[in-house]
Amino acid sequence: MCGIVGAVSTRNIVPILVQGLQRLEYRGYDSCGVAIQRPGASPGAPSTLQRARSTSRVAELLEQVSAEHIEGTTGIAHTRWATHGAPAVHNAHPHFSHGPGAQAATQPGRVALVHNGIIENHDELRRELQAKGYVFVSQTDTEVISHLIDSLYQGDLLAAVQATVQQLHGAYAIAVFCQNEPQRVVGARAGSPLIVGVGEDGQEHFLASDAMALAGVTNQIVYLDEGDVVDLQLGQLAVFTRQAQPVQRDVKTVHAHSGAAELGPYRHYMQKEIFEQPRAIADTLEGVAGITPALFGAEAEAVFGQIDKVLVLACGTSSYAGLTAKYWLESIAKLPCQVEVASEYRYRESVPDPKTLVVTISQSGETADTLAALKHARSLGMEHTLTICNVATSAMVRECKLAFITHAGVEIGVASTKAFTTQLVALFLLTLVLAKLRGKLPERGEQAALRNLRHLPVAVQSVLALEPQIMAWSEAFASKQNALFLGRGRHYPIALEGALKLKEITYIHAEAYPAGELKHGPLALVDASMPVVTIAPADDLLEKLKSNMQEVRARGGQLYVFADGDTRIENDEGIHVIRLPEHYGALSPLLHVVALQLLAYHTACARGTDVDKPRNLAKSVTVE
Repeated sequence: MCGIVGAVSTRNIVPILVQGLQRLEYRGYDSCGVAIQRPGASPGAPSTLQRARSTSRVAELLEQVSAEHIEGTTGIAHTRWATHGAPAVHNAHPHFSHGPGAQAATQPGRVALVHNGIIENHDELRRELQAKGYVFVSQTDTEVISHLIDSLYQGDLLAAVQATVQQLHGAYAIAVFCQNEPQRVVGARAGSPLIVGVGEDGQEHFLASDAMALAGVTNQIVYLDEGDVVDLQLGQLAVFTRQAQPVQRDVKTVHAHSGAAELGPYRHYMQKEIFEQPRAIADTLEGVAGITPALFGAEAEAVFGQIDKVLVLACGTSSYAGLTAKYWLESIAKLPCQVEVASEYRYRESVPDPKTLVVTISQSGETADTLAALKHARSLGMEHTLTICNVATSAMVRECKLAFITHAGVEIGVASTKAFTTQLVALFLLTLVLAKLRGKLPERGEQAALRNLRHLPVAVQSVLALEPQIMAWSEAFASKQNALFLGRGRHYPIALEGALKLKEITYIHAEAYPAGELKHGPLALVDASMPVVTIAPADDLLEKLKSNMQEVRARGGQLYVFADGDTRIENDEGIHVIRLPEHYGALSPLLHVVALQLLAYHTACARGTDVDKPRNLAKSVTVE
C-alpha cells in the first residue's frame, strides 16, 4: 500500500527518494510525488519548497523531476493508494500547508508532509482549521495533518509534530519538513510502519515505510515502536515516545533485497513468482531436520503445552491458508481450530479462552487489520501468540511471542502466490508439531510426512509443467464474465483461493463453493456460458464430488476439472480434464493451488490486464 521515503543529507537526495519509490511500487499505488527543500541562493537566504506529483507511474515522476530540475538535500516522497479522495494530482502526496491568508490556495505554506494511514477525526480537525483560515485544496485526511502542524508551529518542528500527534485519532506514519528549518525531517508512527535508516557516515539519515526502499543505500535500520516520534538532522538522530520522553531504539543490520528484481525470461513478476515456488518451498524447509517445537521459537514447547485450541487471524489469501490449516489441525492434531477474518474479529463479541494459541498469518507482517486483531486478542487475555510471516523484521514478528519465518523471498506481484504456498508449508509443520506433542503422530507418520515435505518441490515442479495445457484453457476463460469454483473438504479453501486469484487479476466475477452446496442455490447460475472449475483429488470425497459434477453437466454447464491421475475422470462433452501427475494426500492442496494460479495468470494475459498491479488493489494493506 502507500509508501514513504524521506532523507536528510549533504548530497542531492532526489535520486534516492525516487529509487526508493520504485522499490515500493510492488505494494500498489495510484499516485506518487516528491517534495524537497532547496537551500537559499546565498547563506542566510530562505529555502524554497519544490514538489512534483503524478497519477502515472514513478518512471513518469522521474521524468518530471528531471525536466523541472528538482534537487535538494532534504526531502520526502510518497506512493499513494487512494482512501480519502479520488486518485488525482491535487490529492497526491506530498501535501503543503496552505494558509491562513487570501493567497493560501495558490501559495504553499512552510510545511510539507507525507502520510500513510487514516485519520479518523479529520472532519472535526478540518472544521477547526478552516475556522482559523486554513484553505484545503484536496479531499484527503492527510492535508489536515500538514495544516495542524503549521498551526502549532512556533519555531520547533519536533515540538509541533509532538503536539499534533496528541490530537490525531487513527493510524498514521508521517514524514514532515518545514521551510524554516533546513536539513531536518521529523517522523512519527502509530498503527502504520515506519523505519529509520542510518547512513554509512552517521551524518545522513533516512525514513521509510519499508526497509526495501533503502536497499543499497543503508543496511543500518532502526525500527520505531508504536507512538514513536523521530527527529532527523545531519549527524543527529533522536527518538521520543508519544509522551515526548527520549528513548533509545536499537540499530539493526538488515539486508533488504531490492524490489527491482530481474524478470528474466518471464512476462510478469506473478509468473516468475509462480515458478519460484519449488525453490521457495525448499528454502522454507531448509534446516527442518525433524518435527520439533523449536521450529517456532525457543519458548514454543512451553507455549504449546498450555494450549488446547487454535485461533487463526488473517485476511485475504492468508485467511484461506488458515482455512486449509483448520482441516489439518482438526484431522491430524485433533485440535479445535477457529479461523476468523481479521478485519471483522475485533468488531464482534467473542468468547476468549487463555488456553488458545492465536496464530496470525501475513506475507508482509504489517497488515493493519491483522495487527489490530492480534492486539484485540491479547487484550482479551490470550497471550499465546504465533505468527507465520515472510518478513523477519516486521511488526507482526515483534508483536508475537513465537514466529515461523517463511522464505518465499520478495513477492512483487500484488496477487500472492509463493507466499501462500510457503504459508501452507509452515502451517503443515505446525500441525505436525502439535500432533506430535499430543501423541497423535506416530514415528512412522512423522517420517512419512517429512519425506512428503522434502519431495514437495519436485511435485510442484511437475504441476508447473502443465502450463501449456492450462494456457489452452485460458483462451476459453478470457471471454467469460463469471465463473464458479468447486472443492470439497480441505480443497474447498483452495477453491476459494482460485476464485480470488481469478477475480484479482482478470476482473472476472468468480465465486467458490463447497461442491455439496451446489443444489442449495448456486446451481441456479449454471448454464452453457458458465465455466465451473472443479478440484478433484483422489480422496475419500471423490465419489461425492463426481455426483456434484453430474449436477453441473445435467444443466449444460462446462466443467474444467483439475484431477489426480487415478480419479478415472475422462474428457467428454462438457467436461475438460487436466491431470495432475500425482496424488499427494494431506499436502494435495499445495499442488492444486499452483494449477489454479496458472489458470488465473494466463487468463489475465489473454484479457490484457495489468497482471502485477491489478486495479484498486495494494500489496501490503497498511490501513484498515
